Amino acid sequence: MKKYNIAIVGATGNVGREILNILDFRKFPTNNIFAVASSKSEGTKINYGNDKEIIVSDLEKFSFKNVDIVLSSAGSEISKNFSKKAVKSGSIIIDNTSCFRMDKDIPLIVPEVNPEDLKNYKKKKIIANPNCSTIQMVLALKPLHELFKIKKIVVSTYQSTSGAGKTAMDELFHQTLDVYKNKPLEPTFFSKRIAFNLIPHIDDFLENGDTKEENKMIEETQKILKTKIDIFSTCVRVPVFVGHGESVFIETEKKINLKKALSSMKKFSGLSVVNENIDGGYVTPDESAGEDEVFVSRIRIKDEKKMGMWVVADNLRKGAALNTVQIAELLIKKHLK
Repeated sequence: MKKYNIAIVGATGNVGREILNILDFRKFPTNNIFAVASSKSEGTKINYGNDKEIIVSDLEKFSFKNVDIVLSSAGSEISKNFSKKAVKSGSIIIDNTSCFRMDKDIPLIVPEVNPEDLKNYKKKKIIANPNCSTIQMVLALKPLHELFKIKKIVVSTYQSTSGAGKTAMDELFHQTLDVYKNKPLEPTFFSKRIAFNLIPHIDDFLENGDTKEENKMIEETQKILKTKIDIFSTCVRVPVFVGHGESVFIETEKKINLKKALSSMKKFSGLSVVNENIDGGYVTPDESAGEDEVFVSRIRIKDEKKMGMWVVADNLRKGAALNTVQIAELLIKKHLK
């Protein structure tokens, strides 16, 4: 089997570290792995797998000349700045930021949902990884869309602090401690306190009142499913460390057959249906942490063409790192033989 040189840009972040572990766990055919980050991390060591260690290189100095695939999760501006250099050196980029997602010439991929779109990577040698909340939602909706053709989605997300990075997780941790110490809570990263609270605001506000996070879910879902589905999204940050939850309501063009819906979802790769109407007969974000699957629970039909469900996933794994690695696996299997 051919082996590949892989560079992980943003290797010191939550997602970058998860990518390292997943590459090791899934025995990705690597020849060399390069951990790349900002100059302040140059020379530091990252431990991954059971006993592996890697030294971080400075992105500004790093040469992509011998790198086959770049797995990037260092932020949109950073991706924008280094991508031309990497592609010119012969690398293919799989990018986990919002930088390239809506570029019409760059495929936006969830391997279980739209693997056929990956063939378009040759136009710019860049492949985009969707937003974490988009990934888990489209994975749950794809089998239903194939059967009943979804025409409307209303989604409310309950997104963990890890989606905003280590600083956000640290703020939740320290604020939680301060509550029990009767100390005043002063938000520094979030706009309001996150401990024991909910914040209906993720990313910047747009002129229409949506946030960028809400707009991402709308535009990305439409691009991945190749249809202008009517989508209303509300994204909320919650005091959870890892794992995103979503309440998803859909309206369809065809009548929904619950038996067919459940059968299709249970067979769909990457989905796990846990749908019992009993105490604990559902999956929570805490239980999704560390798992590869997207879990679907609380499935309900209100009339022949309306259906609701609860969708949870580990946002650092399937919502980011795992999906990135799966794209790379699909790329080498189907296109780099």
